[in-house]
Amino acid sequence: MSGNPALIDTSIWIEYLKSPSSKVEEKVEGLLNSGQACVCEIILAELIQGAKSEKEIAAIEGFISVLPVLEQRQGYWTKAGQLAYKLKKRGITIHIVDCLLAVIANENHCAIYTHDKHFKTISKHYPLLLYTAS
Repeated sequence: MSGNPALIDTSIWIEYLKSPSSKVEEKVEGLLNSGQACVCEIILAELIQGAKSEKEIAAIEGFISVLPVLEQRQGYWTKAGQLAYKLKKRGITIHIVDCLLAVIANENHCAIYTHDKHFKTISKHYPLLLYTAS
């Protein structure tokens, strides 16, 4: 992945926020500093859902003011459903939210930075870039 913005998935944000000295922190900081990091509302919702306090919710909501938030345009849910259907016909079950994130990333020419192995599976059947930092 080079030059493309990176949609940072919930799994990465969780590690970034809980393990400030991890390799993930270094990679996320690099994306933030280079202006390549972005987020979408469903990821923010997942993070808020898992928050342990109002303070954590306030910090998560602060992402909106400092990161580009990718819009969820009309038709994205339909495309996500079509992707899930296509995968299911091949014997692959992927949660609809992961399909939606793949569509959002693809439509916005972003890579996904994630620990979720489902996205690697999706990328074999759908044009999806994965962020792999060395």
